[in-house]
Amino acid sequence: MTVQSVTVLGATGSVGRSTLDVIARSNGRFVVDALAAGKNARALAELAIAHRAKLAVVADERAWPALREALAGTGIATAAGASGLAEAALRPAEIVMAAIVGAAGLAPTLAAVRRGATVALANKECLVCAGEIVTREALRHGARIVPVDSEHNAIFQALHGRVTPGVEKLILTASGGPFRERSRAEMAKVTAAQALRHPTWSMGPKISIDSATMMNKGLELIEAHHLFQMPESRLEVVIHPQSVVHSLVAFRDGSLLAQLGAADMRIPIACALAWPDRLDIATDRLDLASLARLDFQAPDEDRFPALRVARHALRQAGAAPTILNAANEAAVAAFLAGRIGFLEIVATVTEVLERTAVAAPAGVDDVLEIDAAARRMAAAVMAARGAGTTGRSEHER
Repeated sequence: MTVQSVTVLGATGSVGRSTLDVIARSNGRFVVDALAAGKNARALAELAIAHRAKLAVVADERAWPALREALAGTGIATAAGASGLAEAALRPAEIVMAAIVGAAGLAPTLAAVRRGATVALANKECLVCAGEIVTREALRHGARIVPVDSEHNAIFQALHGRVTPGVEKLILTASGGPFRERSRAEMAKVTAAQALRHPTWSMGPKISIDSATMMNKGLELIEAHHLFQMPESRLEVVIHPQSVVHSLVAFRDGSLLAQLGAADMRIPIACALAWPDRLDIATDRLDLASLARLDFQAPDEDRFPALRVARHALRQAGAAPTILNAANEAAVAAFLAGRIGFLEIVATVTEVLERTAVAAPAGVDDVLEIDAAARRMAAAVMAARGAGTTGRSEHER
């Protein structure tokens, strides 16, 4: 058995912890090299000790002293900030799990790509913000990108890792989120606590809100375009509340191939780590007879306009997807903080896209500049709208 080392960027998040669980249960097939997290020094230190990491990194330099103190005498090296994230990504681990949420994950993910690592990509924002740059660099440096998002991993499995000329279209499934059957008037009143209660998946706060607005599926359309080199016109979304069929590939002879599985992120994670092999992991198995039925319906883009906005950004190309992502991150953060209402998230993104026209980014520095400008514009848009208290979370009331 060949033992492979793994660096986990975003170790304290839901995907990071699930990855470490898969590694711990792999019977020595995988070992941890480096772990990186945002600012939770205590949690990171506990994980680093438990999984015998060689390096632990906090992105927030203010958390570095606490991390050093927690790991004193363990022999585990520590680092912090952007340089520390780069150090983690550049270590010799064969596999890098890229699970840092948002645009903050772009630079370390790209560093791993440029050293030719296998990148298990759980950060969709990397491809949304800089898809052409990341895929070009992967080709240039011989890096392999294996998607971890359940939808893209499902397509990856159905295609056996490569797109063939016989593919007609890709179909991404969506649960519809917690407000699948709510009217626009009802959604105008929802709280952050309600939006965080996903009916199927256990996820972090940002992706949970994106699922509730269905912006998550819009971002996934853009990600699928780059991962599989598929034009927007051949990308489809279908609502599937049971979250059993994770996505499908339609072929030009009329065949459909789907990947099914329990709503457990350890399944696509295990696939990404071991591909083309399969790991024996203790996850729930589907009982098709007990499921009895699988439902599908078309998305309602009038109630959930995020899909339409994301498609427009994908067709515009250039800097539009970067602007879309940055404005969305800013608006989601404002909603979670109780500064804007739920429907104002996508309204803010739409207005920022309409008011911002920028040439396509040539490199990462351009991406970061566009990202920062879009966030400033989003803040100005939300301030001009005079957001009141419509977005207050339940614990604030």
